[in-house]
Amino acid sequence: MTSDPAGTVPWLTLLWLLPLVGAAAVVALPARAHTAAKSLALAVSLAVAAVAVALAFLFDVGGAHYQFVESHSWIPAFGIRYALGLDGIALVLVVLTAVLVPLLLLAGWNDTRGDADRPRATHRYVALFLVVEAMVIVAFAALDIVLFYIFFEAMLVPMYFLVAGFGPRAAASPRARAAVKFLLYNLFGGLVMLAAVIGLYVVTAGDGSPFESGTFDVRAIAAAVSDGSLAISAPVANALFLGFMVAFAIKAPLWPLHTWLPGTAAQATPSAAVLMMAIVDKVGTFAMLRYCLQLFPEASATFAPLIVVLAVVSILYGALVAIAQTDIMRLVAYASISHFGFIVLGIFVFTNQGGAGSTLYMVNHGIATAALMLVAGFLVTQRGTRAIADYGGIGKVAPVLAGTFLIAGLATLSLPGLGPFVGEFLVLIGTYTRHPWAAVAAVLALVLAAVYVLWTYQRMMTGPVRGGNEGVRDLRPRELLVVAPLVLALLGLGLYPKPVLDAVNPAVERTVSRIEGGDPAPTVDRTAATEGEGP
Repeated sequence: MTSDPAGTVPWLTLLWLLPLVGAAAVVALPARAHTAAKSLALAVSLAVAAVAVALAFLFDVGGAHYQFVESHSWIPAFGIRYALGLDGIALVLVVLTAVLVPLLLLAGWNDTRGDADRPRATHRYVALFLVVEAMVIVAFAALDIVLFYIFFEAMLVPMYFLVAGFGPRAAASPRARAAVKFLLYNLFGGLVMLAAVIGLYVVTAGDGSPFESGTFDVRAIAAAVSDGSLAISAPVANALFLGFMVAFAIKAPLWPLHTWLPGTAAQATPSAAVLMMAIVDKVGTFAMLRYCLQLFPEASATFAPLIVVLAVVSILYGALVAIAQTDIMRLVAYASISHFGFIVLGIFVFTNQGGAGSTLYMVNHGIATAALMLVAGFLVTQRGTRAIADYGGIGKVAPVLAGTFLIAGLATLSLPGLGPFVGEFLVLIGTYTRHPWAAVAAVLALVLAAVYVLWTYQRMMTGPVRGGNEGVRDLRPRELLVVAPLVLALLGLGLYPKPVLDAVNPAVERTVSRIEGGDPAPTVDRTAATEGEGP
């Protein structure tokens, strides 16, 4: 079966319009209708999740590369189209986004309780979540580079207001600085990318181009590059690749462009921090696969050794600095930097195992980070402090909270049987076939992860109950409703990742094949293998 399972229904337009219209409806509610605003936002997000899950069932893993395709002329003078479509990689990330957002809204149900002086704060808070969700979905589904770029940049605005406008009330100044740093870093990357987008248009409109006029259709450009009908000189391709890669490396983030993340994650509410690290930042690593590798295969191969080194540095740096953290939220942020290093490493080793592992890791990192950050957030909200040293003995007064924190932590260190292990294992296997030294170095991060996770658990959850922790309550039903699906997902994907891998493998193989990648055939030293055999 190769026909588009969507038929004539514009599923992807519906998928991103639902949260956008929902956000407008939330804002239109009366100022004092706080519960109604939260309930409406939650209902809309659940509807989006239902549509996304339906698309996952409709998706034909053996069908066309891009499915549910919608394409309409938008700005014909420049060949810009409103074009959406999902391959397997985009599909699983859209489903991750759609499933996580209602959980984040539930987790942040009381985040604006202290904003009595701002009667519409609740409306703005939940509406911003829906706006970010809509923009991320478009970024994952866009098949036109300009369409992608617009939403890649536009999502910074609601995310900025989520960080700057909400969070610890006593830390308004640091919160504002963190939000500005986040915005400036990402805007700089976007400006660099804009120059590369313009340059790519000039190339597709130039002499010798197979297109009658310039185009931004990623499918057409990738196909023309692959079959040689669009020849881009090496210096130009390298410059364009770097323009895209800088923007994506900041968004991901990749060392040394990571410095905006820890402060931003610490100053945001836990739900907003998860939205940023588990969903928004995935747009960067996803775009490396869709745009860098497909549009600039030779430049990707040229810069791969450097990027592999940076990824290994990110892996080790993030883990080492996480060990030294005294703030639980900053610890989770630095752990994410280490995990993003694994994702980038798997992408740029150009093996099917590495690419599939990276995509699976994106999904599982989103779930594990959500679980760990939200459980920590529930605890921090009660105690009013992020300092690890202020805790101790929590397991005695809140055993369920401590248990879920441990499960999320074990997932973060990639314990076998939990989701992140499978993706990390595939990344390491795929890396070892190309760069054994990088795989060996990355393995060291597994030990470091065990140190920062287990040491943190020991200091916060075990031992005698430290003063001030006697009144800590265990997880309430609403909080359990948030954490339980995340724990079940970690267990399910750890024991049976096949549905996700079945969806992403065809797209990964097509992408990697453009760089003449794939999994190298194993070699055997036949002399050594037969040594000692009898006649």
